[in-house]
This record gives sequence, structure tokens and C-alpha cells, in this order.
Amino acid sequence: MGLQALALAVAGVVFTFAAFNQPSISIAGTVFLIVLVFALAAGLAAVSVNAFKGFRWTRSAAFVWQLLMVAIAVPALLNGSTLTGLVMGVPAIAVIYYLFTPRVVAYSLRAGGGQQLL
Repeated sequence: MGLQALALAVAGVVFTFAAFNQPSISIAGTVFLIVLVFALAAGLAAVSVNAFKGFRWTRSAAFVWQLLMVAIAVPALLNGSTLTGLVMGVPAIAVIYYLFTPRVVAYSLRAGGGQQLL
């Protein structure tokens, strides 16, 4: 998930450079897309960091994000964009699988230092 957050941040930088170098049909739409991509990258980075801390809410957030990735990857595969579909789908399926392994579930349900985690 951390790599996905990094990829989104890189995409945001690419979109920002493209906004200054290429003509845009809608400036408002371009700005919205850039802000949305950076917000998603920040949110996914927060989920990744808190998953390492053992917070249980991160599993549901990660699961929803991975389902969205699969929902984008399947049409890409069906439309002939095999590389794009695989790059988006394979990591998403792997994360979904590992989210429900006993070790990950146990780690996210643990209590640390006498203080219950969320």
C-alpha cells in the first residue's frame, strides 16, 4: 500500500507538470484532478503508516481501496490494456489476500503497552 501511495504521489507530480506544459480544456477540472490525486496519496500513505502501527481500522480502508483498484483493473484487462490491468490488479489482489491472513488480523487486533489500539 505504501508503494501505491508513492505511485499516486508521482502521478500527481506528473499531472501537475502536464498542467503547465499542455493546454487544458478545463482549468477547474485539471486543478480538481491534481488535488484529488494528492489527497488520495496522502490518505493511502496514512493508512499504510497506521497499518504498521497495528490499528484495526486500516484493514477496512485498505480493503476498500484495493476493491477500487480491482474495479479499475478488470475493465483495463478486458479492453486490451493488459500491462495496465496487471500492474493495478495483481498488487490489489495480493493485498486483499494478505489482509485476511491470520498473522495480519492478529497484528491489527493486538493491544500495545497497556493501551488499547483503535
